[in-house]
Amino acid sequence: MRRNDRPQTRSHNLTEPILTPSARLSAAIEILDDIGARRRPAADALKDWGLAHRFAGSGDRAAIASLVYDGLRRRASAAFVMGAETGRAVTIGMLRLQRGLAEPTISGLFDGGRFAPEPLTEDERTRLKEGSLADAPPEVAGDAPAFVLPSLEAAFGDDLMEELRALGRRAPLDIRVNALKQTREQAAEALADLGASPTPLSPLGLRVPTGEDGRGPALHVDPLFLEGGFEIQDEGSQLASLLAGVKPGETVVDLCAGGGGKALALASLTGNGARLIATDADPRRLAPIHERLRRSGAEVEVRTPRTGKARADVLADLDGTVDRVLVDAPCTGTGTWRRNPDAKWRLRPGSLANRIAEQAEVLDRAAKLVRPGGKIVYVTCSVLPEENDAAVDGLLTRSGGTIVAVATDLSAVPGLSEKVRRTARGVQMSAGLTGTDGFYVATMTRES
Repeated sequence: MRRNDRPQTRSHNLTEPILTPSARLSAAIEILDDIGARRRPAADALKDWGLAHRFAGSGDRAAIASLVYDGLRRRASAAFVMGAETGRAVTIGMLRLQRGLAEPTISGLFDGGRFAPEPLTEDERTRLKEGSLADAPPEVAGDAPAFVLPSLEAAFGDDLMEELRALGRRAPLDIRVNALKQTREQAAEALADLGASPTPLSPLGLRVPTGEDGRGPALHVDPLFLEGGFEIQDEGSQLASLLAGVKPGETVVDLCAGGGGKALALASLTGNGARLIATDADPRRLAPIHERLRRSGAEVEVRTPRTGKARADVLADLDGTVDRVLVDAPCTGTGTWRRNPDAKWRLRPGSLANRIAEQAEVLDRAAKLVRPGGKIVYVTCSVLPEENDAAVDGLLTRSGGTIVAVATDLSAVPGLSEKVRRTARGVQMSAGLTGTDGFYVATMTRES
């Protein structure tokens, strides 16, 4: 798939900036205060700010978003150093802790000029110069909600702080090459002007460099993307798809398909050689899959459940016949904090309990679908043992011995076995060890 003979529509450069760096900081402070006051998703707050400030170009909006997300990554530690939890304090602390700016540089940005934040106070200057995390508790130094710290300690042990620091960094920009269209080498050549290079572990992926502020090129308008040549997908998600072990000729149900990322990956891996059925309990989450299938050339049967009184089980005809069920379960997303830092601050004990209940429900449904000798592959993007090994143990107990755990085959990914953490029931990827989002994969089989 060569594109040199036709017009290029790729947009690499964002709109020229209108706002000064200081004005962008003022905007970030305003948005962080809004997020803190209303406990709303960062994306919603950023969207509302953009609608209210239409003069800001796309470059400005992207830079402001980068400041906001960096602030959320270091919200607890920045507030600790600065002695306050306001958007201003978090922004000032983040500039030092996350972006490595010294007090004189930060003072130059907080100069009180037109649209700039008010000048630093003497206390703020002192804290910037002398503030330390040496005496901060782990949840502050690691920027994590205190109530999940025991679970994180159980998952990471002595590597806790290293892993929390890794989860506080920006995620890389990875894409999965669609083998139905071209090879990874061909895609890398087509994207050579972006500096795309092979991902460290996934044989399906390319990594696209980002700028110092974490922004990358507008891949969603790239000609190769529009033609289905690749999908934007973290390397960890690509590895989870590989570890599912799907083979041509199998009947496979993607039980929590959502937008279809893993279903598309499985179609690519098998050359459209497996019968793939994708569904989701929430039909709204399936909406993007149809355009993605059209673009990619992947052959996937989508079964969309009805809502209301007419709701019926769209998989009833497959009970006991499926070779492999992929359960990419709803979870807290604790493994994705690098790219969704606001999610950790909106996490509550009740939401964890809800996810655990949903996981049990989808695993029980998977157990009915799989045939004797067939496999259930359970995947989460969580690093919490309650959502991972404990969820698997729950199904094994409820099945009365008909479902048993088996080792997940890592041979499809050379070098992965030396990187992952092995748990009692599965394998755990993490930002610190594998450099990916925190995906967990466990495999089970029906014995009778």
